[in-house]
Amino acid sequence: MPEQKRPFDVLNASLNNTVIIGMKGNYEMRGKMISYDVHMNIVLEKAEQLVNGEVKRGIGMVLLRGDSVVYISPS
Repeated sequence: MPEQKRPFDVLNASLNNTVIIGMKGNYEMRGKMISYDVHMNIVLEKAEQLVNGEVKRGIGMVLLRGDSVVYISPS
């Protein structure tokens, strides 16, 4: 039987790695996840906004509000 992971286990495994985060409003952010909290507020470093998988603009460091996050995926 495969080991079951809890959501915070997955978030912990994503720390200091590049992730793609889907946001409400149908856009994506990519960057190195350096922090998160229990509300799923996420801090990304070297963040970029993606449109159709292509970089639209570089943002740098950004705090993403947890209630706007739809999904988090390894990059």
